[in-house]
Parts: sequence; structure tokens; C-alpha cells
Amino acid sequence: MQKDYLEFLERKKVRIEESGFVVSDDAINPALFDFQRFIVKKALKAGKYAVFADCGLGKTLMQLEWARHVAEHTNRPVLILCPLAVSAQTIQEGVKFGIAVERLRSDVFGPGVFITNYDQLGTFNASQFSGVVLDESSILKNFEGATKKLIIDSFANTPYKLACTATPSPNDPMEMGNHSEFLNIMSRNQMLAMYFVHDGGETAKWRLKGHAQDSFYRFIGSWAVMLNNPCDIGFPMD
Repeated sequence: MQKDYLEFLERKKVRIEESGFVVSDDAINPALFDFQRFIVKKALKAGKYAVFADCGLGKTLMQLEWARHVAEHTNRPVLILCPLAVSAQTIQEGVKFGIAVERLRSDVFGPGVFITNYDQLGTFNASQFSGVVLDESSILKNFEGATKKLIIDSFANTPYKLACTATPSPNDPMEMGNHSEFLNIMSRNQMLAMYFVHDGGETAKWRLKGHAQDSFYRFIGSWAVMLNNPCDIGFPMD
């Protein structure tokens, strides 16, 4: 009986299958720091990944380099979705580091990195892109929001996905669940059922099951990296 139960628990474990591709160090833009190169390679190998990195750690450069590689690998366009005020800055960053970024104005064909703002969702055909980057992906935080639903639905079948934000809340199961759902890892409801329980009579609040704390954060760590500085993931601060 105990053996059967252990086998049952083993089958219940969530296994994240990598769906991306491997790139060598010398294929990465030399402008990236070692820790940025490590994250980009990890995200490309995963295929669908989240980068929760504090302000000033170069998320824009990392997502540009990720998008460039996906576009070249698939020979198809990749889209960066961002807040309205960020698009011009991202294009300028691309110029600085030799990565061409174009504003999305109509249907596109062939490889390339394109950018538009979240307000344009629904005005273009999302299926034309082999990859999508969510800049400031905490827009997914509102679990009942129309924008969140439109993002997840529009890119449900997109092969490569990257979510980037400096402000995720690891203690907010709704936000973590929405990121997981966007990345096709596990739906928000599945995640809540597996790792959380309602907090007493307050059905809007959730808390981690006592025995699930370690496995929950291992689950997050299998599809995301979180850092406040490079030494958080084993790199020097120099």
C-alpha cells in the first residue's frame, strides 16, 4: 500500500518539459554580463520562462537578446508587448546593442523583432508570431481582468514565451498562477488546488499548504528566475 501511495505521489509531481533550444556563449551578444547571459540561455532552453529581476538588472537587454534568437531560430517574427511609454525606450536600447526592433504597424512576415503596446491587443493576428515577450508582465496580476484574459487567450498557442517584471509578488498566488497559466505551465486554478487552501472563512485569500511550501517554490523555480542582484543566483557583484 505504501509503495502504491508513493507511486501515486510521484505521478502527481509537476514536470516542466523544456521546449526551447540551446545557444552557445559566443552566440550571445557580448554586451551582456555573465549573469544576464546565463538567464537568456536558460530562458531560450526552456522555451517558456519568466524573469523576475529587480530594476537596473538589464531586463530590456535580456528580452531583446531572447527575442532576437527566437526570431532567427524560427525564421518568424517575435513580438514584444509593453506599456505605451516603454516602446520608444526599448527601440533605442535595441539600437544601442545592435538589435533591430520595429514598431508593429501591420501583418509581418519573416524573422524580426517587433514591438507594440498592450492597448493594441486585439488589433493584430497574434498567431503570426513564433514568440512573445511581456514587458512589465505584472499586468497579469489582475486575475479577473479583461486584459489578462486577452493576453493568455491570444498567445495560448505561441511556441516561445517570456514574461519579464521587476515587481512580482511571490506571496500573491493569483499573480504567480497567472504567470504560470500564460506560460502554459499550469492553470491558475490547478496551481491553487495543488499548493494552496482557503484561508479560513475568507475565500478570497489563499495560503500555502503546510507540506507544500518547499515543492511550491521549487515549482516556481522550474520556470522562473527571481533576483534582486546577481549574487542571488551565484554571480559576483563586480
